[in-house]
Amino acid sequence: MPHLALLRHGQSRWNLENRFTGWVDVDLTAEGEAQARRSGALLAACGAAFDKMHTSVLTRAIRTGNLALEAADLNWLPVAKDWRLNERHYGGLTGLNKAETAAKHGDEQVKVWRRSYDVAPPPLAPGGEYDFARDRRYAGAAIPNTESLKTTLERVIPYWDGAIVPDLKAGKNLIVAAHGNSLRAIVKLLFDVAADAIVNVEIPTGNPLLIELDDALKPRGARYLDEARAEKLPG
Repeated sequence: MPHLALLRHGQSRWNLENRFTGWVDVDLTAEGEAQARRSGALLAACGAAFDKMHTSVLTRAIRTGNLALEAADLNWLPVAKDWRLNERHYGGLTGLNKAETAAKHGDEQVKVWRRSYDVAPPPLAPGGEYDFARDRRYAGAAIPNTESLKTTLERVIPYWDGAIVPDLKAGKNLIVAAHGNSLRAIVKLLFDVAADAIVNVEIPTGNPLLIELDDALKPRGARYLDEARAEKLPG
């Protein structure tokens, strides 16, 4: 039975500054690096022999995965990177301070933008500082200018079906090092979490979620590797 470990990236510089990050390519803080290494130690001790890692094209996820692999003595594993595992695109909120945005638009409106399943923030205006259409990583891709969790799931699914599922069907144990919302999208898909329930599901940093799958790739069991810091399991 294959195992899938979902690993959320460690604290980033913009997490520390309380800014909407989305697709902006910021690095980890020293604490984020430590969280990644702790995750690697947990993965090394979990009993699953991992075969491959999938990650996004954003530095904070890539470095989290790499630091975890190093801590687990798994530097040799093959790694696949794809933009469809990126964090949710925060549209016109990108780069803004969350507290200042709440003061301007109201706590309830910001809560809707952040936590609702199918309401996206205002779109990002083209040509600005955070216009990712100019980034070579996304050349030829129909990239969004804003996303809800629903539309994040819709662009994660093709990568799940086309890249991750074939690896799992081949019996490979996988690590997916990604972001809070792209991992929540995978959790919703795997555990068939209702739209009104997924908004309350959190994927913690520094605490991989290990999922055991059956032959049909349905979850047989799931646990956070650091039980003392475990969030409520999905489903």
